[in-house]
Amino acid sequence: MTELEKLEAGLEYCYDDSEVEARKANAIIQCRKYNAIDDLDYEAQYAQLKEMLGSVGEKVWIAKTFNCDNGKKIHIGNNFTGNYNLTILDIREVYIGDNVMIGPNTLITTVGHPLTPMGRRQHLGIAEPVTIGNDVWIGGNVTILPGITIGNNVVVAAGAVVTKDVPDNSLVGGVPAKKIKDIENDII
Repeated sequence: MTELEKLEAGLEYCYDDSEVEARKANAIIQCRKYNAIDDLDYEAQYAQLKEMLGSVGEKVWIAKTFNCDNGKKIHIGNNFTGNYNLTILDIREVYIGDNVMIGPNTLITTVGHPLTPMGRRQHLGIAEPVTIGNDVWIGGNVTILPGITIGNNVVVAAGAVVTKDVPDNSLVGGVPAKKIKDIENDII
């Protein structure tokens, strides 16, 4: 298998392989284009997002500075706001539902690395998809780790590090994030 095939299969892969690096280089170029667009030219921003991401719903906006690892693995629903300094490391798929807000300085990562020094010296990575449901508010300075599923009608408190799946209708916070309480779903 090539390193890209390993990556796609969810196996450990070498992140400095030329095919893997080519994806990242393209993402750097696409993010540079997006971040160079006038802050008030929402139409051009939206057009660039549609060009660079896997799929984009209606009324999608991401503030500057936006960075990603691929772009084509990001799928965003309708009515999305990503605030300043959003980073999505989409080595694998990131699915974001409808009516989602993400606070500033947030990291969503699908990639991790071995705990062993030999694995890290070999530049190995392993990636798992991230899924974020509908009607989710992710506060500022949040980190969402690989393989996480966040349910519908969830609030993730500012500064949280999400290391485990989050059930529907929950408020979570802390490091690592833990359920604080159930929250009402008033749109059922």
